[in-house]
Amino acid sequence: MKIAIYSRGGETVRQEDLVLLLDELEKHKITCYIHSYYYEQIRHLFLPDQYPTFTDAGDLDNSFECIISMGGDGTLLDTLTFMGNSNIPVLGINFGRLGFLATIGKHELVHTVNALANHTYVIDKRSLIHLDASVPLFGKTPYALNEFAIHKRDTSSMIRIHTYLNGEFLNTYWADGIIVSTPTGSTGYSLSCNGPVLFPDSASFVITPVAPHNLNVRPIIIPDNSIVSFEVEGRTDQFICALDSRREIVTKDIQLAVKKETFKISLIRLSENSFLQTLRNKLSWGLDKRN
Repeated sequence: MKIAIYSRGGETVRQEDLVLLLDELEKHKITCYIHSYYYEQIRHLFLPDQYPTFTDAGDLDNSFECIISMGGDGTLLDTLTFMGNSNIPVLGINFGRLGFLATIGKHELVHTVNALANHTYVIDKRSLIHLDASVPLFGKTPYALNEFAIHKRDTSSMIRIHTYLNGEFLNTYWADGIIVSTPTGSTGYSLSCNGPVLFPDSASFVITPVAPHNLNVRPIIIPDNSIVSFEVEGRTDQFICALDSRREIVTKDIQLAVKKETFKISLIRLSENSFLQTLRNKLSWGLDKRN
């Protein structure tokens, strides 16, 4: 069996945790490939042992069981962008703070490797959101797992976002911005702006305004086979477009539309971890201090 490891490096992953993971993989005779950039940061730990490396998703074929993302949710989002439509499942080990997407804790390393070796894990298929624009944006990765967002720049005044659903006018949002979230992203930025929580397999998007200047404007759930397009007006000539943690500055004459991406990504979770359990543990869902 072969697996790959991706990490942004830095001080997030402790040396002893990484050594434990690699030792467990070796015990189960699992061949480990390490991303070349990360390997340059850690190779002094393993000399004289040598590990094979990879530089991009093209170096990994379908003989790989999965790619392990070591970090936090941000690292996992980077991993998904890096992997693209490779169809290799991603397993997120949380070395960060919240870990809503990277749900496996660093204290579960031994159990996780056992689950990989024995194939006792679950693969969840997650939908993505795709951006089309009248000018090239975000290179070869114009998609996101969590959300697409439009936002005003810095301290500029609010913007007006004319929003259309399959070509039909939906609403003009007077706000700091707007979010179109996938079900996966409904527990992220959209949630912090009072958006609803969706189950990951819900075939929906959520449109959530950011600080709207209307008391009667609320988030709305739409089918994910819809095409949502935008026209932006404001006192400044530029605003921000974001796909997850990536952002670009664009001018207000740009044409933007989002839709469901043509492919999905696969996330690995341990059999005993469920979405409801993650809601309770990570977001304190239903927590009542009286009980």
